[in-house]
Amino acid sequence: MTEEKKNPEGKVTKKLKIEIRKPEDFKQVYAIGALGGHSPYDFRIGFYNDSPKGFDKSSNSQVVQRSIETEVILSPLAALELSHWLEQHIRDYEAMFGPIARVQKQPPKMKQPEDTSEIQGYI
Repeated sequence: MTEEKKNPEGKVTKKLKIEIRKPEDFKQVYAIGALGGHSPYDFRIGFYNDSPKGFDKSSNSQVVQRSIETEVILSPLAALELSHWLEQHIRDYEAMFGPIARVQKQPPKMKQPEDTSEIQGYI
């Protein structure tokens, strides 16, 4: 149901009421990062989590498995509106709690191949 009101110029305006509902199969996902891109038609954002898998002795490197938890596809207009919404909420958050600190990455340490302590606590 909409509600009609007159604005100062005497024109009738209608208010829109939106009812929000979550379906039974609603799923909430926590993610540590996002990746994605765009085409002329849409923006795609995949939200992911990383899990340490250990050490690959053949390539002498640490292995992290990145799992895409969900993907959101937005129209260019919806992506722009999301950008403005996020900017406003970040400003509000920082006004209340202070600046959001970025974690500074330290240069990798040389370790023995068996040692995976560098990635412990990564998540």
